[in-house]
Amino acid sequence: MDNELRVIISGGGTGGHIFPAVSIANAIRALRPDAKILFVGALGRMEMQRVPAAGYEIKGLPICGFDRRNLLRNIKVLYKIIKSQRMAKQIICDFKPMVAVGVGGYASGPTLNQAAAMGIPCLIQEQNSYAGVTNKLLARKAKRICVAYDDMERFFPAEKIIKTGNPVRQTLLDSKITKEEARKTMGLDPSRKTILLVGGSLGARTVNESVMAHLDTIRNSDIQFIWQTGKYYSDEIARRLSQEEACPNLTVTDFISDMAVAYTAADLVVSRAGASSISEFCLIGKPVILVPSPNVAEDHQTKNAMALVNRQAAICIKDAEATDKLIETAITTVNNPDTLASLSENILKLALPNSADIIAQEVIKLATE
Repeated sequence: MDNELRVIISGGGTGGHIFPAVSIANAIRALRPDAKILFVGALGRMEMQRVPAAGYEIKGLPICGFDRRNLLRNIKVLYKIIKSQRMAKQIICDFKPMVAVGVGGYASGPTLNQAAAMGIPCLIQEQNSYAGVTNKLLARKAKRICVAYDDMERFFPAEKIIKTGNPVRQTLLDSKITKEEARKTMGLDPSRKTILLVGGSLGARTVNESVMAHLDTIRNSDIQFIWQTGKYYSDEIARRLSQEEACPNLTVTDFISDMAVAYTAADLVVSRAGASSISEFCLIGKPVILVPSPNVAEDHQTKNAMALVNRQAAICIKDAEATDKLIETAITTVNNPDTLASLSENILKLALPNSADIIAQEVIKLATE
C-alpha cells in the first residue's frame, strides 16, 4: 500500500472536462502501472457513465451549480454543497490519495477543497482561455496550475502556472485511417468534399437550426454533410426531417462514437468552441468554423475562438448570426482549397502535443515530493 501511487481526479459535467481527465489518468497509468486512480464526479452528470466505460472507478457527489434565475432554489444547492463537502472528506479519508487533480466542473470544488485542507497537494487543469469559477477559487490552494493558453496570469499566480495544453482523446492521435477509408467507413462518397457539423456530446440548437433552415442549399450543393444532432435533439430533428424532402447528401446521426474517423473524413468541421475540441483541431490540423456557445460562463467560448481567429487559424461566426450565415460560409470555405490549406497550416502551429504526459509527470512529482 505504501509504495502505491494513489491519485484522485475530480471534475466533469461535459465531455470537455471528462476527456482530458481520462487522458491524464491513462498517462499516469502508462508511467506508473501500479497507480490507483479514483474519480470523483457529480451525480447525474455524464462522467458517471463515461468514466466507468473508460475503465476507472468513480464516486458521485450530489453537487450542482447555483441557479442565478431563481435564488430560492439555492437553499437546496447550499445543502448539496455542504453534503458534498462531507462526502468528499470521507472519500479522501477512505482512499488516502497522495495527490488530487481537478479538471473543472462542480465536483472538483468540494473534492480539492477537502484535499487541500487535509494537506494533500493539488493540481488543477484549466482548459479554457478564460478561467472557470471553480478553478479560480481553487487556485490559491493548488500547488500546480496547468493551462492551455498564454496570459493566464490574469487569473492565477504566475509561479504556479505551467503551459501544458489540453489533453485530448488518444484515439485521435493514434488513428492511421486515410480520408478515403474514413469516408467509406461512414458510408460516404470517398471523392466528394465533406463537411462535419457537431455541437458537442449533447448537441447545439443553433447549429441544428442552421441546418434545418438551409436544407435546400445543402440538397442542391455538391458537398456531403455529416450532421451530429446530439442526443438531446435527435428525436425532434428526426420528426422534422420526416416532413421534409429527402436530402441524400446529408448523413444524420445523434452521436458519433469514433470521432477520429469523422474528423478524418471531413475537409472542414463546424463546431462549438469548447477548449477540448479546439485542442483536438490544433493537434490534427483540421480547418474549422467555430460557433461559440453564448450559454457558458463569462462567454469563455468566444474568447477561446478569438485566440484562434487572431492567428488566422479558424473562422468564427457569432451564435446570433449562425442561422443566416453558417451553411453558406461553410460551403464557400470548403470549396476554397487555399483557405482550407491556410487554416490547417495556422491551426497546426498552435498545437501543444504530449499534454497528458506532461501533466501526468507533474502529478507524480507532486505525489512524491
